[in-house]
Amino acid sequence: MDADQFVVLGLARVRSTWFTEVSRWATAGAVPVEFVKCVSPEEVRARLASGRAFSALLVDGALPALDRDLVESARAQGCAVVAVDDGMPRRDLAAIGVSAVLPEPLDRRLLMAALRDHAQPVQRLAETIDLAGHPEATGSWRGHLVVLLGAGGAGTSTLAMAAAQAFAVDARYGGRVLLADLALDADLAMLHDVGDVVPGLQELVEAHRSGRPAADDVQALTFALPDRGYDLLLGLRRHRDWSALRPRATAAALDSLLRTYQVVVADVEADLEGQDDCGSLDIEDRNRLARTATANADVVAVACQPTLVGVHRLVRHLDALLRHGVAAERILPVVNRAPRQGRLRAELTRAVAELAAALGPDAAQLSSPLFVPDRRGLDDLMRAADPLPASFTGPIGDALRAMLDRVEPPAAADPERVVPGSLGAWSST
Repeated sequence: MDADQFVVLGLARVRSTWFTEVSRWATAGAVPVEFVKCVSPEEVRARLASGRAFSALLVDGALPALDRDLVESARAQGCAVVAVDDGMPRRDLAAIGVSAVLPEPLDRRLLMAALRDHAQPVQRLAETIDLAGHPEATGSWRGHLVVLLGAGGAGTSTLAMAAAQAFAVDARYGGRVLLADLALDADLAMLHDVGDVVPGLQELVEAHRSGRPAADDVQALTFALPDRGYDLLLGLRRHRDWSALRPRATAAALDSLLRTYQVVVADVEADLEGQDDCGSLDIEDRNRLARTATANADVVAVACQPTLVGVHRLVRHLDALLRHGVAAERILPVVNRAPRQGRLRAELTRAVAELAAALGPDAAQLSSPLFVPDRRGLDDLMRAADPLPASFTGPIGDALRAMLDRVEPPAAADPERVVPGSLGAWSST
């Protein structure tokens, strides 16, 4: 599939033949087009105003709604307007600003020629963007990114809180630890009882649309939690707010977080589908937070429940991560609320290993699961906004630190000056 795709809005009369044909071509991959079908001029205007980039508006030339205002709305967003005309004498479409007029029945080659002449392809933002080499970045220092994901009910958010607190009490990180809520259904504001929903991720991304805020300004968009030792970046206020996150601004915002904090622990969704998987740029945009975070993470921890369904979902998430390009040695399976009996843990370890073996040779590099036992009273601690117990945060923190040391060994200490005479004296006698 081409890296550059035309994203085309479509608006036509009911049962228009050409409308169905373009949809079929796009679905079959016969043209490098994602065809976004609209049912009304109002939907066209709403999509144009959503902030997403569109290459062209392909519209039925006989529609009364095709007027100067609609054409200007599209052109103002960098979207060319291409009309499909059935040949009946009506009006001069070029006079109202239409870029090209195609005859009906629509020919695929003429459609692509019009798009290449008048429209701009929408370049896909690669999730494997090297944030450390971001062109706007200043300085070479960059913190660690630790991502936690899992199916609903696996306790991913609680484990993310435990990991952030474990890093926060480690003197090596100087208290510069952030817990970032990058999930579409953001729960960390509720779990921390911050009493507010702003500022958060949306404000951080918006601040990076036309510039790069200083580290102090980035930190000002977070909530300090002194009892737990880390800062908190609130997530989306509503699930649908993902559509307001611009791709480049989102990547720049994540890069700024990593240049402000020594460790960023991100709670993300487990859905990593992109255009190559399902043929939709909309799905890829919706999953961009998770795709970008996992692709650039130093370590990805995958949480599951110790049940048949939980293990099945764990292996499915491991497969998605490996297909997304995450190295197996950077992935840590985590069994939350694990049984304490050694026999049951051994059975779970064996089951995960046997199922993961079918994922390919890379799966052999996966770590053995980390078992986090159930801890009673966590809900009461979170309601009171008290620190989590060290017995709960310790295992996940130790495992993640060990993986960070393994995938990126600590830099050697600077050489020290030798004081003359400190090594003794040499004598020829």
